[in-house]
Order: sequence, then C-alpha cells, then structure tokens
Amino acid sequence: MRVLVVFGLCLALVFVWERVDIVRLGYHIERLKTEKARLERDRDHLRMQVSALTAPDRIAKVATEQLGMVVPRAGQVVMVEVRPASAPAHRTLPGEIRIARHDVNDAEGKHE
Repeated sequence: MRVLVVFGLCLALVFVWERVDIVRLGYHIERLKTEKARLERDRDHLRMQVSALTAPDRIAKVATEQLGMVVPRAGQVVMVEVRPASAPAHRTLPGEIRIARHDVNDAEGKHE
C-alpha cells in the first residue's frame, strides 16, 4: 500500500513539474516573439536608413558640398581595360600609360 502511495505522489509530482515546465516555456516563447518583432522593426528601420544614405542624389550632394568634388572635365577620365587573370599580360611602354588625376595647380592656372 505504501508503495502505491509513494508511486502516486511521484506520478503527481512529475505531472505538476511537466505543467510548470510547459507554462515556463510558454512565457519564454512569448518573450522570443516580442524580441523577434522588435528586431524586425529595427531591421526595417535600418533598411530605410541604408536606402536614404545610399540614394544617388544624396551621395552627389555630399560629394559636391562637403567633399568639394566636381564633375570631371573632358580628358580627366581614362577607361582602363580589365583582363581576366588567365589572359597573358601585355607589356606597355611608359608613354602608353595614362593616369586620370586632378592637379590643384591645373585648376588654379598651372603654377608649376
């Protein structure tokens, strides 16, 4: 008889422990859902910031107003051909190399 009582008490304790654990997991799931929603809002906010900061109009405005950049004049931009690494390298003569550059002296009337 005592064995049945002890067995019954153990069974009741296991049942109660499982119910408490289920409730605890339920609260944990709700906390995770709340955190997920907050993180999704943060992600959306950051995506909007990236979109605003990388807008071409904004970049052009910062480049001209804050960094003092200007649109290049004719002859200042040189297109460079990019060859794959497997292509044989051609040797060029020093006279054939052209470099795009902006000299402050050129812009001010050549003080060289």
